[in-house]
Amino acid sequence: MKNKTILLLFFLLSGTFVATAQIGGKYAYSFLEKPISARVAAFGGNVAAINDNDLNIGYVNPSLINEGMDNSMALNYVNWFEGTNYGSVQFANTFEKAGSFMATLQYMDYGKLDYADQAGNLAGTFSAYDMAVTIGWGRQLDSVFSIGAAVKGIYSAYEIYNSFGLAVDVAGTYQSPTGWTMSLVARNFGTQLTTYTGNSRDPLPFSLQAVMSKRLDHVPFRFLAIYDHIEKWDLTYEDPLNPSGGIDPVTGEAQAKTGFSKFGDQLMRHIILGGEFYLGKNLTLRAGYNYRRRQEGKIEDKLGMVGFSWGFGVRISKFTINYARSAYNLVGSPNYLTLVFDLDSFARK
Repeated sequence: MKNKTILLLFFLLSGTFVATAQIGGKYAYSFLEKPISARVAAFGGNVAAINDNDLNIGYVNPSLINEGMDNSMALNYVNWFEGTNYGSVQFANTFEKAGSFMATLQYMDYGKLDYADQAGNLAGTFSAYDMAVTIGWGRQLDSVFSIGAAVKGIYSAYEIYNSFGLAVDVAGTYQSPTGWTMSLVARNFGTQLTTYTGNSRDPLPFSLQAVMSKRLDHVPFRFLAIYDHIEKWDLTYEDPLNPSGGIDPVTGEAQAKTGFSKFGDQLMRHIILGGEFYLGKNLTLRAGYNYRRRQEGKIEDKLGMVGFSWGFGVRISKFTINYARSAYNLVGSPNYLTLVFDLDSFARK
């Protein structure tokens, strides 16, 4: 009864986040939306529900932080678009009475940017970066329910302008006896403590996500499905140069989707699909598809692989190495590299 009461209060708190969060338009700290690990990026989104002691899953879904991650580390590096790189380092530890904790240091470097006056004359360079320190906690309530939360301290500096912020993630997971794992995750609920220019505070990139996964019984494959941004129905971004309904070949005017076509388009913008195929114990292949990313980044006469992502994981001795590549647009595809290892394994004889 006690565990059920805790779980109910936990999801009521998540509902409060939805009711009070500011969604859409301009917001601060957009780097928090980006995947930091190769495995998560390969699935096409930035959340997962897989309980296999992976620190990077625990970062995006704190209800899956558990004692199996104890004394493990993860290093992540992302070669974003030209001149921009970001990465993170993570460490997990379990305390007998308090539960399991994970610390993450995340950093995004935008490189050197040029100063220029109104006439376009260069006058030196300046730097810009974002960073966040996250402390996550997870606890198993019983054989099927677990909960977790994370607190993020955020700092952002662009030339002489800087901002501090604070955000919270909360999550709950149900693991069925038949192998289904289902999570509800509220991410990046918070506020700017100080703003860049002293003006009004901008909202943070809040999202409420439902995610489920299952490893098939007779095939070495796990599928994963995400419903992103439960809190907002219409995620459509209309680019006048690339309208979602296409361009009329006769009039040259933008076309608007209507009826079932519009409903289906709006529904699919919430859906992200991924999976991983296990080739033995030491090699895993992964892939994902993000419909919304494809619609926002594609060019009609040259679709390419925009919206698709892929990657692999390989176990070598005491290390797990994950790599992924995700196509955001035709300009380029970020590369993700992750190294995970258990510190205890180096002390074992």
